[in-house]
Amino acid sequence: MKHKYILIFLMCNLWMMSRANSMNHVQKQLQENAAVQIDTTKIAAFFETYPKFSPYQAQVKQLYKKHGDYIWYDEKGLIEFAYVLHKQVGQMREEGLPVPIPYEMEFTKIFEQNPNKNPNLESELLISCMYCFYTTKVFSGFTIGKSEETGWYLPRENASNTAYLDTLVQGIGSKKEFNHDYFSQYYALKQALKKYLEIEKNGGWKMVKLEKEIKSLHQGDSSTTVQEVRNRLFLEGFISQDNASFLFDQTITDGISAYGTIQNHDFENKITQKLIEMLNVPVESRIKTISVNMERCRWISPKIDTAQEYITVNIPSFRLLYYRDGKPFLVSKVVVGKEFHKTIVFSGSMSYLAFSPYWNVPASILKKEILPNIKKNPNYLENQHMEWHDGQVRQKPGGSNALGYVKFMFPNSHNIYLHDSPSKSFFNKDKRAFSHGCVRVEKARELAIAIMEKEANWSAQKVDNAMHLGKENTYVLQNKIPVYIAYFTAWADGSGNIAFYDDLYNRDAALAKVLFEK
Repeated sequence: MKHKYILIFLMCNLWMMSRANSMNHVQKQLQENAAVQIDTTKIAAFFETYPKFSPYQAQVKQLYKKHGDYIWYDEKGLIEFAYVLHKQVGQMREEGLPVPIPYEMEFTKIFEQNPNKNPNLESELLISCMYCFYTTKVFSGFTIGKSEETGWYLPRENASNTAYLDTLVQGIGSKKEFNHDYFSQYYALKQALKKYLEIEKNGGWKMVKLEKEIKSLHQGDSSTTVQEVRNRLFLEGFISQDNASFLFDQTITDGISAYGTIQNHDFENKITQKLIEMLNVPVESRIKTISVNMERCRWISPKIDTAQEYITVNIPSFRLLYYRDGKPFLVSKVVVGKEFHKTIVFSGSMSYLAFSPYWNVPASILKKEILPNIKKNPNYLENQHMEWHDGQVRQKPGGSNALGYVKFMFPNSHNIYLHDSPSKSFFNKDKRAFSHGCVRVEKARELAIAIMEKEANWSAQKVDNAMHLGKENTYVLQNKIPVYIAYFTAWADGSGNIAFYDDLYNRDAALAKVLFEK
């Protein structure tokens, strides 16, 4: 019996000791947790020390007001995702952003000097601010107001870095990379940028020279220019090897053909001044152009990639593409607005087609062009198949109508639409900026047939009948088609190949100045 009481006594002592140890562990854990609480009263002082991060002050305050504790540290020190951010910040040039990193030295020291030490408020806030800096630059790009200053009015989504980080905080300890969806062209341009950065790293390319007295070189010719072109095409990957030969052989012909295909330009398998001008653009300039267009990609919602049907016009390339199920269904040359009548970058929804349309002359054209011509020639309106109607001048339907036989309407405040044209010769020119702002479509008939066949099962003959009816007749679409008028001076195919287009409205330089500011 005595042994029984001793055993009970020992068990009670063991239980009490275990309970005490458990309470000590809990108390220790509570103390550790209390140690990682953020003193939010000190956040304002941080931004006085690091004023370049002041644009993110409101976001950071809101973040720690909600979460209260350290985000980038745990009991072992810096979490893995902090290292991911550090690496990504160091690779911003690969995202087309060779921008100065604010407080880069201080940021780097965090990861070099005992990163496993206890949480440090200054380091914690530095990392959070760097996160805001990185995601603002790489994910969002210019603010909506700033992008509109460049003439870009395509709709944009408002992005919240705080909301993104809010979501991230829930599982930040297991994160190993940034996940962000871009418009697909962003990834294609990034792949091309990688190629050109490597060329730049290896010294770029030399200038090609064509003797003044020589207008062009053909297969069979021999010249130092051929040798220079051979090396240049090799560096950019359009021929597989460079044997330094002076002879214009089949390799050069194939290389020029491949280069022309990518650049959407026919060089007629000759070395011409135009070819040399394009080859002589420095690799540094090409990198800037790619970077500028990656920035524009940040302004486009990735949702466009999943759209079943849409039409896009790229102003600098003078091309229209009608997409179905994510693939180009129809491609057409276009004529866009001249410098004084720039075609606006915006979007709309095509709602109806007008066949055999009238052309209602805009007030500006009436004042500047039509009325002066009427003064000179009283028969001007009759000669141009025009008439007065409700105080306005309009051109009658028919073959001489400025809108051709069909126009594609997506009502907008800019009064811009797609239309046919009687002036077919303009489509044969390399630079096609001749309109007053609207977009003339070379394959207007084919586009009308494609739309109406899908929309209402119309035959080509039925479309032709509507186009040549001699009086305006419209068809309202049941399924509206998104239309995007865009401005890209570079377009990549995802394999490192990229087409470059002339900066028609001189918009790249101003954008590059901001992106590349030191």
